[in-house]
Amino acid sequence: MNLYIRFFDDERVVTTTEEALEFIHTFQGFNPTKDFDDDFRKYAESDVVYPKRYKVRPRVYFIVIKTTATTLEEFKANGRNQTSNPGEGTPAPRPKDIIVNKLLEERPGWYEGTINFKRVVFLPETGKCDYFDTSFSAILKAWSPMDCYNRLVDYIHQREDIDERSQMPSPKGRNFIFHYIGLKPLSSLNI
Repeated sequence: MNLYIRFFDDERVVTTTEEALEFIHTFQGFNPTKDFDDDFRKYAESDVVYPKRYKVRPRVYFIVIKTTATTLEEFKANGRNQTSNPGEGTPAPRPKDIIVNKLLEERPGWYEGTINFKRVVFLPETGKCDYFDTSFSAILKAWSPMDCYNRLVDYIHQREDIDERSQMPSPKGRNFIFHYIGLKPLSSLNI
């Protein structure tokens, strides 16, 4: 795996860790230590494929990207297509893409869904409204995790005791949790 290194307009694709360190040691205003060299070697020789940035001084960084490209021109021509997992021909999927695919996967049946949302509550002592963290859980039948989320949000919005200004979380975040229970009718579940 080769390394693409960029510091402002100075950029290069190198094939060895030592060549990379020689290039990095030329950066103006950067005095690498032995600890830096050891950390860089550890990153360069690891299986980690994510880009890494190193601090030169406050608000000034350089970036290192692992790539299969052998020249700078090849790296620029192919862009992200050249950054990939070792031994694989495709780039690693982004975590958000994995979450969205999981939400949209059709799997009809019973779900247990929980939404943690910001509920607007009127405070009579101040005459103002305030937001409070509120959790709502239900077991319901849905076609997919996204359908489960939509049904929970629709139900919450239809309740008269919930202010319409209450804020619902994104289904992609950690404030929506779901568990697939199965296809069995609700009466046969041991919950």
